[in-house]
Amino acid sequence: MPGFGAASMTAPLERVLVRPPLPEDSARWRNYGWRAAPDLAAAEREHETLCALLEEAGVEVVVSRHDPGNPDAIYVYDPVLVGAEGAVLLRPGKEGRRGEPAAIAPALEAAGVPVAAALQPPALVEGGDTVWLDERTLLAGIGYRTNEAGVAALRSAFPGVEVLAFDLPHWNGRGEVLHLMSFLSPLDRDLALVHPRLAPVRLLELLAERGIAVVEVPDEELETQGPNVLAIAPRRVLALDGSPETRRRLERAGVDVVVYRGDEISKKGDGGPTCLTRPLLRA
Repeated sequence: MPGFGAASMTAPLERVLVRPPLPEDSARWRNYGWRAAPDLAAAEREHETLCALLEEAGVEVVVSRHDPGNPDAIYVYDPVLVGAEGAVLLRPGKEGRRGEPAAIAPALEAAGVPVAAALQPPALVEGGDTVWLDERTLLAGIGYRTNEAGVAALRSAFPGVEVLAFDLPHWNGRGEVLHLMSFLSPLDRDLALVHPRLAPVRLLELLAERGIAVVEVPDEELETQGPNVLAIAPRRVLALDGSPETRRRLERAGVDVVVYRGDEISKKGDGGPTCLTRPLLRA
């Protein structure tokens, strides 16, 4: 069996790619729009704990050390998307991240994940704007980091997959962009975590039409990345500590929640557990 294939957001997670914080990253935190300078030693400890939690859940953790000097490179969800045929190298809308797809390719190939396609200009897509609703349905958010040419490129890269596009809100502008996954995280085939006030009406209607129930994130926990959780298995998630009401609502809906501390690796760079991981294989 191949060691790749992740056209799902909720099937049991078996292999995942991560990129730890590197000493070269910290000096450029302002260039990449981080909220504050990360403490390298603390960031390394947090990342090691995150990986340990994944391994305890039975997930094989593949480590890459690509693109040193780029603090955003720890958010490995954004430069690549993995489907049944292998990896599709994306083209981030954030200019400082344009080198990440090529930089991550050797780690993917070393892990046995072939590169099936690579997006070319003028296409722009960041992984945070892509969500597998099921194996044949890929959602894409159009905003400041993903454009219409990028959605067209996804349709070419994933033949036989329905790619549905939704306009994303302006929010606070280009400097503090929202991804699709900033307000949507699938939990199971029939359950999703959503911050509804930011969600497009057509997206909410689609979830209802597909019989997908919604756990709502309260307004006050949007900033603490309440909507951003990583499904390790159906109704079992990894979440950033600090959104207690969202956690209570998840648990009332029958979802098992495991939390990690991410003061350095998540809060300062605005990247939650999905951002910090690129699923390579889901069963």
